[in-house]
Amino acid sequence: MKLTILLLGLWSLLSTTVLAQVPQGKQRTIVTTDGEVDDVDTFIRMLLYSNEFDIVGLVYSSSQWHYKGDGKGTKFTSEMASTAKRYGERTELRWPGTTWMEAYIDKYAQVYSNLVKHAKGYPAPAQLKSLVRVGNIDFEGEMSRDTEGSNFVKQILLDNNPSPVYLQIWGGTNTVARALKSIEDQYKGTANWSTIQKKVSDKAIIYAVLDQDATYRKYVAPNWPQIKVLYNSDQFWSFAYAWPRVVPAELQPYLGGKWFAEHIKTGHGPLLASYYLWGDGQQLPGDPEHTHGSMAEARKFGRSQYDFISEGDSPAYFYLIDVGLRSLEDVSYGGWGGRMVPSKTNPYRWEDGKDVTDYNPYTGKADAAFPQTRWIPALQNDFAARADWCVKPYKEANHPPVVKLNQARDLRVKPGQTVTLSGSAIDPDGNNVNYRWWQYAEAGTYPGKVDIQQSDQAKVTFVVPADATTGQTIHLILEVTDSGTPALTRYGRVIATVTQ
Repeated sequence: MKLTILLLGLWSLLSTTVLAQVPQGKQRTIVTTDGEVDDVDTFIRMLLYSNEFDIVGLVYSSSQWHYKGDGKGTKFTSEMASTAKRYGERTELRWPGTTWMEAYIDKYAQVYSNLVKHAKGYPAPAQLKSLVRVGNIDFEGEMSRDTEGSNFVKQILLDNNPSPVYLQIWGGTNTVARALKSIEDQYKGTANWSTIQKKVSDKAIIYAVLDQDATYRKYVAPNWPQIKVLYNSDQFWSFAYAWPRVVPAELQPYLGGKWFAEHIKTGHGPLLASYYLWGDGQQLPGDPEHTHGSMAEARKFGRSQYDFISEGDSPAYFYLIDVGLRSLEDVSYGGWGGRMVPSKTNPYRWEDGKDVTDYNPYTGKADAAFPQTRWIPALQNDFAARADWCVKPYKEANHPPVVKLNQARDLRVKPGQTVTLSGSAIDPDGNNVNYRWWQYAEAGTYPGKVDIQQSDQAKVTFVVPADATTGQTIHLILEVTDSGTPALTRYGRVIATVTQ
């Protein structure tokens, strides 16, 4: 029994530390996408946040839902059971082409001169276009040959910059898998192989929204077992097609047509005018199943004009936006990109799932989507502010407060101890700010609740519960929201670890 406990402890330690080394500065990221309508909307919003991380690649890929075909009439049946049943044998499937990213970058170019008035670091449109490549697109899961896109991913994984590269998988994993296979083909059996394998495994972090082909399971997992994976299978639904069934009624106005018409679709420039919404009259090229633009279709599904459709892949880059929640240190802390825990079978893999729940105060129940859903008001208000940045001068738009903790972010505390916490904030627009301290109970390991005194003040106290035991953690979030329009929120997180 002692040996079992020791092994479990070591497993937990390894799982906790593989993502704990977070470098300073912007995170490098490569996007791979199959071009579905939710990918397009994800891409449009991501462009408004492209100053927050370092985009180093934009790669067209395929998936179980979208592939080009080889142009020779070759017939293909999906390896994924649901898709095989739905589509049977095909020569191509709902392919949106390989020019749509450039088209939206052109629209970004039309608002770029205004965006840079509001924040530093926006990449020039020409730079973004230089990062676009075509990857493995002929069929779902195709990874038999090198492509321009796979070679580009390979080049970045092999470069001499040791900082992490977040590989966002919006479609299938196949282009990334091909890049890794090409590295293996080149180096396996050479004296450098172990060094190269470690270098790439230390650098690559895959953020996948579901498995949309079989290449991770069949190739990446068995051949690159130490590549870190963040796997989102449940939480993304609050930002995807099923949101009306997932998001509490109280939060649904943030995804409704009235909100999107006012804050996003109209009066915010050409990039956001092209954002896809229910009943907007738009048709995604190449995809006959994109019928959301028809009002008749919207009514059939109980949707109103301009209701949100989906951005199922947005959590992959929400995770990279540093808003003070520290989730890049450890994804189990939770943040705008969701909350995941170490896999029970692979210490390099972090997952959400039915057992990773946050308490949903609207339903009074534990909820597998709420680790993502809980941030919807802050995320949507932030989106609305960025939409304003596309067209408004600095003085007429809102900008987020800058939050500072006035004590260490990590504290050692003892049972029964009274702990004082304080923070402050500067609002760049001179707006008033409101403070709210709260315990993120699910992120900590202490199973009970703490009573935060005067939680709506900048300075608060709480007493460490008497039943807290050594090693348990308590996560306290300082949430600061300004009084601007739309109101914007940033955070500070204090982690109190119990000692004796």
